[in-house]
Amino acid sequence: MTESSKHIRVEGLHKSFFKGGQELKVLREVNLSLDAGERVAILGASGSGKSTFLHLLGALDRPTSGRIWVGDQDLFARSPAQLDALRNREIGFVFQFHHLLPDHDALRNVMIPALIGGDAPTRAKNTATHLLQKVGLGDRLSHRPGELSGGEQQRVAIARAMIRRPSILLADEPTGNLDPSMAGQVLDLLLELNQEVGSTLMVVTHSPNIAAHFPRHLQLENGAFAHEGSAQ
Repeated sequence: MTESSKHIRVEGLHKSFFKGGQELKVLREVNLSLDAGERVAILGASGSGKSTFLHLLGALDRPTSGRIWVGDQDLFARSPAQLDALRNREIGFVFQFHHLLPDHDALRNVMIPALIGGDAPTRAKNTATHLLQKVGLGDRLSHRPGELSGGEQQRVAIARAMIRRPSILLADEPTGNLDPSMAGQVLDLLLELNQEVGSTLMVVTHSPNIAAHFPRHLQLENGAFAHEGSAQ
């Protein structure tokens, strides 16, 4: 059984940060179950812990307490090297700020996760080229991030997130810095590529308009999921 056929279960998740000797409790007793292939929007006010939760789910940070299960495997029972391999193989990230490497062109930015994962350079190049063509940037392969618009950079970031065909795709305010027209195009692209791969998609957003494209909504308040709903 592959990771992509497994559900995700979050149990009693807590996350605190300490500053100046004071404890800041960001997440408190978060519980959640996700079926494979679900599309979920997480909403909440600024500072509610949305991004922190996404970082924990993607193993970019460790919880103060609690567990995240992928199938029957405890995510944080893995060694650091195993977690690195899991993130590369199974988890794709799209951030509000693209985090592209400024000294590399679009093609190289997309290729890097595949190269790290052990793909041959020719295969990585071919896959990255196909993805960039799919997101409408086939004529911008040799352009560096500084030569691309914000929307184009975000499309490069989406192609990079998808190159390993992840079973989990996490997006943190992926349209937050885009104008409404470009935001709609980027969202459509995320949904299209996600459907093609069949991965679980979770998007953090403050926008009800973005959330309306997702069948399941989770509202994060005071460090916990206050209620959930669905698109009408």
